[in-house]
Amino acid sequence: MTNLGTGAAGNTGTATIWAAGFRTAVLDPYQQVRFNEPRGFADQTVRQVLHLAGGGEALRVRLTNRYGRTPLTIGAATVAVGDRRAALTFDGAGRYVVPAGEEVVTDPVDLPVAAGTDLLLSLYLPEKTGLATYSHLPAEVARTVDGNQVTSPALPRAERVEGRFFLSGVDVLAPRDTAIAVAFGDSWFEGVGTTTSANRRSVDFLNRRLDRGWVVNQGMAGNRLLRDGAGEHALARFDRDVLSIPALTHVLVHLGINDIGLPGILGEPPTTADALVEGFGTLADRAHRAGLRILLATIGPFAGAGPEIGTPEGLAVRREVNDWIRTTDAVDAVFDVARAVADPHDPDRIHPALDSGDGIHLNDRGAQVMADAVDLADLAL
Repeated sequence: MTNLGTGAAGNTGTATIWAAGFRTAVLDPYQQVRFNEPRGFADQTVRQVLHLAGGGEALRVRLTNRYGRTPLTIGAATVAVGDRRAALTFDGAGRYVVPAGEEVVTDPVDLPVAAGTDLLLSLYLPEKTGLATYSHLPAEVARTVDGNQVTSPALPRAERVEGRFFLSGVDVLAPRDTAIAVAFGDSWFEGVGTTTSANRRSVDFLNRRLDRGWVVNQGMAGNRLLRDGAGEHALARFDRDVLSIPALTHVLVHLGINDIGLPGILGEPPTTADALVEGFGTLADRAHRAGLRILLATIGPFAGAGPEIGTPEGLAVRREVNDWIRTTDAVDAVFDVARAVADPHDPDRIHPALDSGDGIHLNDRGAQVMADAVDLADLAL
């Protein structure tokens, strides 16, 4: 596929590639800035729902112990779609130890899946894992139970925990001409504020608009363009979370709110408009050197989050950077999220009908408005 927008579907050949059907941005459970408590597991099964952005005729799962301080033992693992279930293996073995700091890709599974499918991943973790490498606010819950329950069709007494654990993605075997975009940024992509387990993140809504290709989600709540905090900053994780994705053609970026709003809370010096502009320019240069088209969002409104975050000085920086974004030729396209979701009577605030209630995140309707701000023509090659 050479177009992530509208167009006639169809495979132009029989050749296939491993493409990213699902991604989730992970962070270090030992970091200072986090928005929920990290956790570990021992003699437990963890079942996770993965809403696939794209499908294919087979799949493989990417498991991660990137920030682990001890080896991670996978005692058994399965994937399921509806009533179809398959065991996951690692070089033919059902048990595998992932060393601290490393990742593993499972053997391929002949389990066809479609875009929009919910894939259930079950991991049995027989030994103490230490704190898990995880995605902290994905608008989805994992379920945990004692013992090895990877083949159980239901987990009626499971504990529900928001987060994803030891997982970085799913690859699907797709036509060679498949084209993929990545949503790279903060909580406005990850889905904070939207209904949990309902797949109403902005990226989900955007995928529903596409006839060809899809967008995988590498949003990370609290993430910043310029400084570490909630995860490595965007310039640092760009190679891993963007450039490593096969068949990638476009990157959509929404960043800046946390660069502006968090320093006052963390006791850091404020971020300047010049620094943000330089950072966005660097991001665009790296995307273009990799042959990617980059779509940059204006920085969404956040005055309603309160005086510690929405300071007059910070809001002035937001307006200055947004003026640059709307007029720059450094990127290939702009999607003006700020104007789309703003209260017309107070543009530094989210429109009340689109506000999740905290003044800084979008609700389901707001996430859809954000997705609708993307011109599908800008996703065409």
